[in-house]
Amino acid sequence: MSELTPRPAVGYAGDITPQEAWDLLVADERAVLVDVRTEGEWRTVGVPDVAGLGREVVFDEWVTPFGPNPAFVDRLAQAGLAPGDERPVVFLCRSGQRSIGAARAATAAGLGPAYNVLEGFEGAPGFSGVRDAEGWKVRGLPTTAYADTEGEAGR
Repeated sequence: MSELTPRPAVGYAGDITPQEAWDLLVADERAVLVDVRTEGEWRTVGVPDVAGLGREVVFDEWVTPFGPNPAFVDRLAQAGLAPGDERPVVFLCRSGQRSIGAARAATAAGLGPAYNVLEGFEGAPGFSGVRDAEGWKVRGLPTTAYADTEGEAGR
Protein backbone atom coordinates (compact mmCIF):
# COMPACT_ATOMS: atom_id res chain seq x y z
CA MET A 1 0.00 0.00 0.00
CA SER A 2 1.22 3.47 -0.77
CA GLU A 3 1.14 6.03 2.00
CA LEU A 4 -2.38 7.10 2.88
CA THR A 5 -3.15 10.61 1.63
CA PRO A 6 -6.60 11.53 2.91
CA ARG A 7 -8.39 14.57 1.50
CA PRO A 8 -8.39 17.37 4.08
CA ALA A 9 -11.43 17.61 6.34
CA VAL A 10 -12.58 19.66 9.30
CA GLY A 11 -12.90 17.84 12.62
CA TYR A 12 -11.47 14.43 11.62
CA ALA A 13 -8.42 12.91 9.90
CA GLY A 14 -9.82 13.16 6.37
CA ASP A 15 -11.71 11.56 3.52
CA ILE A 16 -10.49 8.43 1.76
CA THR A 17 -11.78 6.42 -1.18
CA PRO A 18 -13.27 2.95 -0.73
CA GLN A 19 -10.07 1.43 -2.15
CA GLU A 20 -7.90 3.48 0.21
CA ALA A 21 -10.09 2.33 3.10
CA TRP A 22 -9.61 -1.30 2.09
CA ASP A 23 -5.86 -0.80 1.62
CA LEU A 24 -5.62 0.73 5.11
CA LEU A 25 -7.53 -2.19 6.62
CA VAL A 26 -5.20 -4.64 4.85
CA ALA A 27 -2.02 -2.79 5.82
CA ASP A 28 -2.84 -2.00 9.46
CA GLU A 29 -4.20 -4.88 11.53
CA ARG A 30 -5.25 -2.39 14.22
CA ALA A 31 -7.54 -0.48 11.81
CA VAL A 32 -11.28 -0.82 12.43
CA LEU A 33 -14.15 -0.49 9.94
CA VAL A 34 -17.35 0.96 11.40
CA ASP A 35 -20.54 0.78 9.32
CA VAL A 36 -22.83 3.58 10.56
CA ARG A 37 -25.83 2.87 8.31
CA THR A 38 -29.14 1.69 9.75
CA GLU A 39 -30.01 -1.90 10.53
CA GLY A 40 -32.50 -1.79 7.66
CA GLU A 41 -29.73 -0.84 5.24
CA TRP A 42 -27.47 -3.60 6.55
CA ARG A 43 -30.24 -6.17 6.13
CA THR A 44 -31.46 -5.13 2.67
CA VAL A 45 -28.30 -3.93 0.92
CA GLY A 46 -25.56 -6.03 2.50
CA VAL A 47 -22.45 -5.08 4.41
CA PRO A 48 -18.71 -4.82 3.87
CA ASP A 49 -16.82 -8.04 4.62
CA VAL A 50 -13.47 -7.95 6.44
CA ALA A 51 -13.57 -11.58 7.63
CA GLY A 52 -10.77 -12.39 5.19
CA LEU A 53 -8.60 -10.03 7.21
CA GLY A 54 -9.44 -11.88 10.42
CA ARG A 55 -11.64 -9.06 11.70
CA GLU A 56 -15.24 -8.06 12.05
CA VAL A 57 -17.02 -4.88 11.01
CA VAL A 58 -18.37 -2.80 13.89
CA PHE A 59 -22.05 -2.04 13.27
CA ASP A 60 -23.09 1.15 15.04
CA GLU A 61 -26.02 3.18 13.70
CA TRP A 62 -25.23 6.89 13.55
CA VAL A 63 -28.94 7.67 13.26
CA THR A 64 -31.69 5.40 14.58
CA PRO A 65 -35.37 5.43 13.61
CA PHE A 66 -35.82 7.72 16.63
CA GLY A 67 -33.14 10.27 15.71
CA PRO A 68 -29.45 10.62 16.52
CA ASN A 69 -27.96 7.66 18.36
CA PRO A 70 -27.05 8.91 21.87
CA ALA A 71 -25.07 5.71 22.53
CA PHE A 72 -22.91 5.96 19.39
CA VAL A 73 -19.57 6.73 21.07
CA ASP A 74 -20.31 4.35 23.97
CA ARG A 75 -20.88 1.58 21.43
CA LEU A 76 -17.47 2.29 19.87
CA ALA A 77 -15.91 1.89 23.32
CA GLN A 78 -17.75 -1.43 23.74
CA ALA A 79 -16.19 -2.50 20.45
CA GLY A 80 -12.73 -1.98 21.92
CA LEU A 81 -11.85 1.52 20.76
CA ALA A 82 -10.31 3.73 23.42
CA PRO A 83 -9.34 7.40 23.48
CA GLY A 84 -5.68 7.86 22.72
CA ASP A 85 -5.08 4.32 21.40
CA GLU A 86 -4.23 5.74 17.94
CA ARG A 87 -6.17 2.97 16.14
CA PRO A 88 -7.29 4.08 12.69
CA VAL A 89 -11.08 4.06 12.49
CA VAL A 90 -12.75 4.02 9.08
CA PHE A 91 -16.39 5.15 9.00
CA LEU A 92 -18.71 4.02 6.20
CA CYS A 93 -22.33 4.96 5.46
CA ARG A 94 -24.45 4.74 2.30
CA SER A 95 -22.90 7.63 0.35
CA GLY A 96 -20.22 9.21 2.54
CA GLN A 97 -22.35 11.83 4.32
CA ARG A 98 -23.52 10.42 7.66
CA SER A 99 -20.07 8.97 8.21
CA ILE A 100 -18.65 12.51 8.31
CA GLY A 101 -20.61 13.21 11.50
CA ALA A 102 -19.52 9.85 12.92
CA ALA A 103 -15.84 10.60 12.18
CA ARG A 104 -16.18 14.00 13.84
CA ALA A 105 -17.84 12.52 16.94
CA ALA A 106 -15.14 9.86 17.23
CA THR A 107 -12.41 12.45 16.88
CA ALA A 108 -14.04 14.67 19.51
CA ALA A 109 -14.09 11.62 21.84
CA GLY A 110 -10.34 11.11 21.33
CA LEU A 111 -10.64 8.12 19.00
CA GLY A 112 -8.76 7.58 15.81
CA PRO A 113 -7.38 8.93 13.55
CA ALA A 114 -10.93 8.79 12.14
CA TYR A 115 -11.57 8.66 8.40
CA ASN A 116 -14.70 9.06 6.30
CA VAL A 117 -15.12 6.82 3.25
CA LEU A 118 -16.02 8.92 0.24
CA GLU A 119 -18.80 7.36 -1.84
CA GLY A 120 -19.86 5.14 1.08
CA PHE A 121 -21.13 1.61 0.61
CA GLU A 122 -23.54 2.31 -2.26
CA GLY A 123 -22.56 5.76 -3.53
CA ALA A 124 -24.79 8.44 -4.97
CA PRO A 125 -27.42 7.51 -7.55
CA GLY A 126 -26.11 7.32 -11.11
CA PHE A 127 -27.82 8.78 -14.17
CA SER A 128 -30.46 6.04 -14.05
CA GLY A 129 -31.34 6.91 -10.44
CA VAL A 130 -29.87 3.62 -9.22
CA ARG A 131 -26.89 3.53 -6.86
CA ASP A 132 -24.65 1.72 -9.33
CA ALA A 133 -21.93 4.23 -10.21
CA GLU A 134 -19.67 4.37 -7.16
CA GLY A 135 -19.14 3.11 -3.63
CA TRP A 136 -17.64 0.13 -1.81
CA LYS A 137 -19.92 -2.38 -3.60
CA VAL A 138 -19.41 -1.01 -7.10
CA ARG A 139 -15.64 -0.91 -6.58
CA GLY A 140 -15.73 -4.67 -6.11
CA LEU A 141 -14.59 -4.69 -2.49
CA PRO A 142 -15.70 -7.63 -0.33
CA THR A 143 -19.35 -7.71 0.75
CA THR A 144 -21.65 -10.18 2.44
CA ALA A 145 -25.17 -10.49 3.80
CA TYR A 146 -25.76 -9.00 7.24
CA ALA A 147 -25.93 -11.49 10.08
CA ASP A 148 -27.12 -10.09 13.40
CA THR A 149 -24.70 -11.94 15.65
CA GLU A 150 -25.36 -9.71 18.65
CA GLY A 151 -29.14 -10.05 18.77
CA GLU A 152 -29.60 -6.28 18.76
CA ALA A 153 -27.92 -5.20 15.53
CA GLY A 154 -25.12 -3.35 17.24
CA ARG A 155 -27.28 -1.15 19.41
